[in-house]
Amino acid sequence: MGNVLALVSALCFGVTHFVSGLASRRASGMTVSLYAQLAGTLVSVPLAVFSGAPGVSALGWGFLSGAGTGVGVAFLYRAMGKGAMSLVVPASDVAAVVLPVLFGLLLLGQPLSLVAVAGVCCAVPALWLVSRGTHEKRTSAGIPDAFVAGLGFAVQFVALSRIPAEAGFWPVVVSRAGSVVAIAGLVAATRAPWRLPSRVVGAAALAGVCGTAAIVLYLLAAQRQVLAVATVPAALYPAVPVLLALVFLRERLSRAQVAGLLGAGAAIALVSLG
Repeated sequence: MGNVLALVSALCFGVTHFVSGLASRRASGMTVSLYAQLAGTLVSVPLAVFSGAPGVSALGWGFLSGAGTGVGVAFLYRAMGKGAMSLVVPASDVAAVVLPVLFGLLLLGQPLSLVAVAGVCCAVPALWLVSRGTHEKRTSAGIPDAFVAGLGFAVQFVALSRIPAEAGFWPVVVSRAGSVVAIAGLVAATRAPWRLPSRVVGAAALAGVCGTAAIVLYLLAAQRQVLAVATVPAALYPAVPVLLALVFLRERLSRAQVAGLLGAGAAIALVSLG
């Protein structure tokens, strides 16, 4: 069940970043991320009203995950706004996958079967290949931002995995609010505009709603699986923007992307069996 939740979480993450990536080409990525997280915060409150009463520790982990989310989405959307999406997405995602897996293995002592280890090893090159574009000339603009984003997402994954099931969804509300605080600080620090053009408000709101759904599903998955097994399927989301671009933007897949999609499928199967 945890693997299924993680995969649906990946779908939601993929939709979120696809929509936000398009919006960030029409407005500041920092501003898009701020409005997206505001929408996500509003949606998260009704989910928590009838859930359990969290402890201070759970709320603390929730806020830390939100800070990671805020840094991750703000820098990723800025990277997608100024660099090649085919480079910045995998650059951020590889860091987001590898760091939580290492945290779970080395610091939490969470064991993995050989099959699951094979899946994790297969996932990293698959994540890179599946998001590679079809253009021959690529720009490295946005790569530094992408790596910062990956660190933020790694913090998000690790912190969410530490929230106990009995805490309910209030830590998600705190997480969403924490992301707003983090992004607001980044908007001020980078002097990005505070107002979002009306033509992209709807896209930002949709991204925020899908992002909250992704966080909730990942939280449920992490509570049912060890950290590495929950993180890897959830982090295979780059396959989603590729398929959406193929269907709706009529983009063509390169051979590298086809190989990456096959590798992603193999990784999902191996981690699930493990």
